[in-house]
Amino acid sequence: MAPVPFLLLIEDDEAVRTALEMGLTRQGHRVVTAASGEDGLRMLREQRPDLIVLDVMLPGIDGFEVCRRIRRTDQLPIILLTARSDDIDVVVGLESGADDYVVKPVQGRVLDARIRAVMRRGEREASDSATFGALVVDRSAMTVTKNGRDLQLTPTELRLLLELSRRPGQALSRQQLLRLVWEHDYLGDSRLVDACVQRLRAKVEDVPSSPTLIRTVRGVGYRLDPPT
Repeated sequence: MAPVPFLLLIEDDEAVRTALEMGLTRQGHRVVTAASGEDGLRMLREQRPDLIVLDVMLPGIDGFEVCRRIRRTDQLPIILLTARSDDIDVVVGLESGADDYVVKPVQGRVLDARIRAVMRRGEREASDSATFGALVVDRSAMTVTKNGRDLQLTPTELRLLLELSRRPGQALSRQQLLRLVWEHDYLGDSRLVDACVQRLRAKVEDVPSSPTLIRTVRGVGYRLDPPT
């Protein structure tokens, strides 16, 4: 039997928090909740959830800052809840380190599908590895090393790198990457891909502003090249 996913839900609106907790519990998750960013960070220090569902508009420390603080030390998957689909809010959230976002109001089964998609990104694969200069991607161990040093990637960053590494030198469109990594392909969500590539480059490239591994293919998407 598969283990029950353990979630930390950080949401200040009591009605929304209760409804989501009940809905996610019915979907088979174990849920603990916090009503503020400060309480959420405290609970994270005391417990180890599998994933964090994080509201953007929180009293005191907002969701963006909570996300940034978590990312300083932890690569746990994070899904943002936002009441607006404004590009600025979404981009700031993704650049803060979130793996995905859902616009409220959201039904429990929709959020459940996004949660399970994020968690599948960390599943082990058949034994295989690929080397790109100093970068080694080990698919069986689900690890990435550079110059022999382990890189700390979020599940989404890891899955994106795995998909690119399977097709070295091949350009993948943003829509293809959305299907492969995020398991949905709404073209308006291409910012998910761009933000994740930006974060991934910061970890794998020698000079992130002048990438030699993850190349932008103008008008298409991205490809992974071995260093020349």
